[in-house]
Amino acid sequence: MADAFFPRVYEVVGRVPRGRVVTYGQIAQHLGQPNGARAVGWAMRQCPEALPWHRVVNSAGRSSLRGDGAALQRSLLADEGVAVGPSGAVDLAVFGWDEI
Repeated sequence: MADAFFPRVYEVVGRVPRGRVVTYGQIAQHLGQPNGARAVGWAMRQCPEALPWHRVVNSAGRSSLRGDGAALQRSLLADEGVAVGPSGAVDLAVFGWDEI
């Protein structure tokens, strides 16, 4: 599965515009795997360094990372103008990328 699926995930992530976020589930749905959010997560664990990995969040608009990784993701999003609320969530209605 990873041989074909992971590169397709990376292609989608590479298209997410600056200042927008997309969820694992949205990527999976777009790729024809409606129950594949976890597989997208596995792909993101091996994400090529040049991709904007920080633009991928969970279905609640939060980072799925812990500690320093989550702090880095929030910082990178803030640098792009994406507001991260006090709970650590991005408002998907405002910053979500629906043109996937």
